[in-house]
Amino acid sequence: MRRREFMTLLGSTAATWPLAARAQQLALPLVGFLGTSSLDADGLRAFHLGLKETGYVEGDNVTILHRWTEGRLDQLPEVAADLARRRVAVIASFGNASALAAKAATTTIPIVFGVSEDPVRIGLVDSFARPGGNVTGFNYLSAELAAKRLELLLELMPGTKNLAVLVDPAVPPTQTTLREVTAAASTMGLRIKTLNASNSSEINAAFATLGRERPDVLFVGPGFLFIDRRVQLVHLATLHKLPTTYTQRLFPEIGGLMSYGANYVAVYRQIGVYTGRILKGAKPADLPVVQSTKFELVINAETARMLGLNVPPSLLAIADEVIE
Repeated sequence: MRRREFMTLLGSTAATWPLAARAQQLALPLVGFLGTSSLDADGLRAFHLGLKETGYVEGDNVTILHRWTEGRLDQLPEVAADLARRRVAVIASFGNASALAAKAATTTIPIVFGVSEDPVRIGLVDSFARPGGNVTGFNYLSAELAAKRLELLLELMPGTKNLAVLVDPAVPPTQTTLREVTAAASTMGLRIKTLNASNSSEINAAFATLGRERPDVLFVGPGFLFIDRRVQLVHLATLHKLPTTYTQRLFPEIGGLMSYGANYVAVYRQIGVYTGRILKGAKPADLPVVQSTKFELVINAETARMLGLNVPPSLLAIADEVIE
């Protein structure tokens, strides 16, 4: 072969390499991840771990379109519709509002959810065992654990009479949480005051009220806002020396008194596993909805001492972790 012919062949072959690489990339299955907060790095890592357990690694054999609304629930329907228009292979979602937006956007693209309330009651699936349609996922029971969380807090704080409850009225689990905690407080003979907060300024205002009224304990409800603003919440609770219970271990890890709830990071991982199984050909209707059965009690013993509290042996015995 002449040198000129060889160079021409080499040049034309090299020119096809980027095209081949792009074609391979375009051929990768698309997964849409729909959530409300990009700050949830631990959850996202767990989702990727679940995908990896089923053989999928982002950039190697799957492409993930991450879509966050940063707390704007009103934007979820359009973002979900955009994922549907892009014909992703699966939509993975975390949070009640995200899952409901995804379901409204498509009846054909498989959806895997993580939600804090009964998915049958809120209209996501027909049943746990036979979800039906294109939707399945995991229920981590945040709202339904309100009574148990309150019970554990009162075991640490016997003699409590005045209970404050901080909730975000913008998130779907709030009504269930209020119903559960109000019923439990009535049974326990507690006076209850509810405060609402849907942004950082309203959190500050709520604690200003708490500083004036001095309740015995504080119960913080579920919601992405409170998780995102956990440093603010824990700081203010510490500043006001207010014994507080939270939904997730993220709070006692940074100085909150205690938390009780499902390991939400494990839920993210499970969403990744189900997403991978669907990419391999499984149908959502054949994958039962899984309900969390393992819940974590985490106590920050250093914070308890700072508040002048002695953690009773009964709580220490059942705690999954005691942070010193």
